[in-house]
Amino acid sequence: MAPGVRLIQKVSSTRAFAKVAPHVVPAMDRAVHRLTRGKVLLSSRMLPGLILTVPGARSGQLRTTPLACMPEKGTGRSWILVGSNFGRTGHPAWTANLLAGPDKGVVNWQGRDVPVRATLLEGEEREEVWRAALKFWPPYATYQARVEREIRLFRLRERGDAAP
Repeated sequence: MAPGVRLIQKVSSTRAFAKVAPHVVPAMDRAVHRLTRGKVLLSSRMLPGLILTVPGARSGQLRTTPLACMPEKGTGRSWILVGSNFGRTGHPAWTANLLAGPDKGVVNWQGRDVPVRATLLEGEEREEVWRAALKFWPPYATYQARVEREIRLFRLRERGDAAP
């Protein structure tokens, strides 16, 4: 584990972080991503990250959101997204957007745009991935304990590799 990761995990589990981070982290990520032409996300220094672009569920306008992700090992073309919303009450908007248009998303991964298909994980598959997510980033357990909703998990696969 990189130096300082445990400290950042503790800080990211706090309610204060949940209030501030949604306003600061995405804005910084968008700016740095734009300035580096898609090569760098600041938050990916702690967790792998991607930029998700998907039409809004109601507006249809493209929405771009920097997100932490769990790349699935051995694929290079599949990622897990955790709709934790920093442990805040409601589901993050990007999850509704993926539910409304599961075949309309594009991720920017390491500077490359990849069209993806999103699948909401449920049942045993969700439980297996949730366990992996908790090992990957333990603060997710704190986020889940703080909210009554079940945190949504999505698998995104490059559309060329996705099952029909």
